Amino acid sequence: MPTSAERRTQPRLRSLPARILPRLDRREVAAVFAGGAVGTLLRAALSEAFPHSPTSWPWPTFAVNVVAAFLLGYFVTRLLGTGMCGGLSTFSTMQVELLKMIDAGAYGLALGYAAASVAAGYLAIHLATAAVRRVWVPR
Repeated sequence: MPTSAERRTQPRLRSLPARILPRLDRREVAAVFAGGAVGTLLRAALSEAFPHSPTSWPWPTFAVNVVAAFLLGYFVTRLLGTGMCGGLSTFSTMQVELLKMIDAGAYGLALGYAAASVAAGYLAIHLATAAVRRVWVPR
């Protein structure tokens, strides 16, 4: 049993709050769901409207990823980016397209596509956040 001096030097354990998880805001969940649905439908429609072969540049995926990066750079500053940009961008499709290019022997195209996608995405985010910083917001 610890002495009174030992009890005074031991750190006290704080009691955990009764609610550990954050409270769900149904409006936020609905906004993320609606934005994700709209973004996914837009991306799917573009992919269907503009099909491509494994040895050609996948413009629909490239375009939506760059646009989504730009929108994310804008919306994150406004706290609205999660749903629509997550649904619109499709890095999993980009990976599948890269694998198809590699399987088809289009190594240079795959390398160029991967590099251009990352570079254009970062540039889009930079441009969007720079544009948002320049906008005057009345206080």
